[in-house]
Amino acid sequence: QVQLVESGGGLVQAGGSLRLSCAASGSIFSINVMAWYRQAPGKQRELVATITSGGSTNYADSVKGRFTISSDNAKNTMYLQMNSLKPEDLAVYYCNAVAVRGGVRRDYWGQGTQVTVSS
Repeated sequence: QVQLVESGGGLVQAGGSLRLSCAASGSIFSINVMAWYRQAPGKQRELVATITSGGSTNYADSVKGRFTISSDNAKNTMYLQMNSLKPEDLAVYYCNAVAVRGGVRRDYWGQGTQVTVSS
């Protein structure tokens, strides 16, 4: 089992910055990939960024150049630095961890943290 706890959401003006954190605990050795997803009101949850256990990253086109995903293995924490925030970035942001063991994939989710961007 993996437990994920997000923090760092809040209210910010357009053009501002926020940093989200996701603290992982439990069977973290089994995690292969971690990611940030977001879900805006009335929309489906979408992938924002991913980071592998080897440190490779990938981003949605909508956040490239503005958001940076990173991890601190010593702290078992993943981050999402969000700069130049836009009103369309308003959403609940979720931390996700993927563990694959014996060919079976299992996804773990945090509780979500609200990001509100005012224009």
